[in-house]
Amino acid sequence: MINVEIDEYTPCLKQMKTGQLVQTEVVRIRRKSFLRAYNLKNGWYVNWADLADENEIYALVIEGSVDVQGLIAIRKDEAALSAFVTWMVSSPFNNKQLTDSVEYSGVGGHLFAVAAKKSIDFGFDGYFHGFAANEKLLNHYIEKLGATPLRLLHPYHFAVDCESARRLMEVYDYEYTDEEL
Repeated sequence: MINVEIDEYTPCLKQMKTGQLVQTEVVRIRRKSFLRAYNLKNGWYVNWADLADENEIYALVIEGSVDVQGLIAIRKDEAALSAFVTWMVSSPFNNKQLTDSVEYSGVGGHLFAVAAKKSIDFGFDGYFHGFAANEKLLNHYIEKLGATPLRLLHPYHFAVDCESARRLMEVYDYEYTDEEL
């Protein structure tokens, strides 16, 4: 389930109180013990440790820290010749549905860029698909990403094609770190 908004396209995250841009990194998380802190009870919509067996999980963090701003669970989908985004969420303190004072903007776009990059790594040229959490978000992704509604496996099933994925990746400036958690 994908439950993030694309609030603005920024090459880095923007701290809302100051307007300052902060550099980000993408970190792969393998340890279930680390992921247990990110769960349904504290605003992360799902128990992320449960997703680790069948997905690669990545965190968008502030550079040089493990300050998680958003998470994505993604896997290779050979049958669809694409990457499948199992889950994608902003942290509770960056989620407009959970707080009135978002700490950073730009998280959603960054996470979608990670999906595009992982699709390329998997050999699918940026093509990825997933399920929006609701109709409003599906329409948001159609407008902001140029997503195509598929509605094949789920009422809010959508895909992002290779060209849209490339445009998205051109906007974002983040580093993949070799460190894993």
